[in-house]
Amino acid sequence: MLVSFLANSLLVIIVVAFHYEALRQIGILFSRLRMFQQFRLGVGVLLALVAHSIEVSVFALGYYLMHHHDGFGLLGGAFNGSYLDSLYFSYTVYTTVGFGDIEPYGELRFLTGIESLTGLVLITWTASFLYVEMTRYWRDK
Repeated sequence: MLVSFLANSLLVIIVVAFHYEALRQIGILFSRLRMFQQFRLGVGVLLALVAHSIEVSVFALGYYLMHHHDGFGLLGGAFNGSYLDSLYFSYTVYTTVGFGDIEPYGELRFLTGIESLTGLVLITWTASFLYVEMTRYWRDK
């Protein structure tokens, strides 16, 4: 249980630190881009989607490695053990869609819960960041 807790905590720390840095770099890019505000915000949204996809990929790697290592539990249902299935599962968990076609068993259930919570927080963090950027645009008009 302790190893699972530490692995889950490490994944969350990596993803949150990456997200912080991604938003910081997007903010720096916003201040340097000299173009229409609408285009700049569109670039920001696309870069945020890329950042979220990288974060989902980090969690997917965690699922993949834990599934194939004894002691962490398994992913079952419509799961064939591939990284692609781990990535699909991670997207449904991160976005809190949760289709239910792949199910976690054992200690992997804890990673599923913490990824859902982390995804919710990071998605709302991104929304808040983009909202602040949009209000700057509206204020400048």
